[in-house]
Amino acid sequence: MAEAATRERRYLTNSEAADFLKLSPRTLEKQRVIGGGPRFRKFGRRVVYAVDDLVAWAEARGCDSTSDHNYVAAR
Repeated sequence: MAEAATRERRYLTNSEAADFLKLSPRTLEKQRVIGGGPRFRKFGRRVVYAVDDLVAWAEARGCDSTSDHNYVAAR
């Protein structure tokens, strides 16, 4: 726990975050408008994503089968 607290928080641009998640940058842009995407921050005109938030968002979408609630909700 202390390790996570002392870890430096790293921010990625939209393109870097999309690459990290293996998505297109346009997908993240759409999700910012309609919702359902990872948490983001806005610094002036810049939009950035914290790596911890990207990992948490991806982990929350884990599925065990196609009948899993997360799978159905993600479609």
